[in-house]
Amino acid sequence: MSIETHPAPESRVPFSFELYPPRSASSEAALHDTVRHLAATGPDFLSVTYGAGGSSGGRSLDVLRFIREHTGVEPLAHLTCVGNTYAGAATLIREFLDAGILSFLALRGDPPAGESEAFLGDLESSAQLVQLIGRVQAERAPYEETPVPGLPGAARVTPGKKVNIAVAAFPKGHPRATHRTQDVEALLAKQAAGATFAITQLFFHPDDYLAFVERARIAGVTIPIVPGIMPITSPARLTRVLELTGEDLPSELAIALDVEPTSEGRREIGIAWAARLTRDVVEGGAPGVHLYAFNQHETVLRVLAEAGVLPALRH
Repeated sequence: MSIETHPAPESRVPFSFELYPPRSASSEAALHDTVRHLAATGPDFLSVTYGAGGSSGGRSLDVLRFIREHTGVEPLAHLTCVGNTYAGAATLIREFLDAGILSFLALRGDPPAGESEAFLGDLESSAQLVQLIGRVQAERAPYEETPVPGLPGAARVTPGKKVNIAVAAFPKGHPRATHRTQDVEALLAKQAAGATFAITQLFFHPDDYLAFVERARIAGVTIPIVPGIMPITSPARLTRVLELTGEDLPSELAIALDVEPTSEGRREIGIAWAARLTRDVVEGGAPGVHLYAFNQHETVLRVLAEAGVLPALRH
């Protein structure tokens, strides 16, 4: 479901969650339970990550199918350029479309460790992937025919369903960016290619997001820019996130996590930080929030409850 095309009532803050495919068959049942809990709260969509260079939807598609068949929530598939040819990516897109998936997150992705930029393959940018997704759907279903009652053989022809395509945005700049305005310029290119909304990489302070949105709007970006928020509940997770994103160390959060002796206490710190961040960006005008769930429902639902987005949870 596109945040742009399906606006929520003013009293409700739109929200969504990110999941990843189960790493083993034994964890599949637990993920299905998490999907049911998250879906019950009424998110706009549930996104499912996807590994680089795959030739089929695999476990990602299995999860997306489960969401589509067992919940009323829109499933959103991640796709990356990394390691893919135009032909391979087009085949993969058709596989998702044939399964009824009409929402995507188009990502450039990074080459695996030790691989050069040449590993990226034919698709050089997420803007190109956005265009390819739209083109494949247009070729696959250019129009729909609806029988006209009382007129045998007659049909009403309407344009085919369009896909919703999200893209990534980087409030503090992408690690590979060479100048300050590059990320806004890249977002403009993705918008021109057909992106319908953007989801940001995680950030730690509301001004990081709000200032980025202001710069993007001045530059001409008009699509919704949804903040991506991750509850950081351990020093190890914080370290890993910083390695992957290149974000600056949030010293106040890092110190609080380091001095807290219990895992439950660290979880409470992470929830409180993410809830405060959620409240601040919503009050600043964010069109919704997207939470990284780590395949667990309790923490992200607590964040939304403490932020006032969901009713208080019963313990």
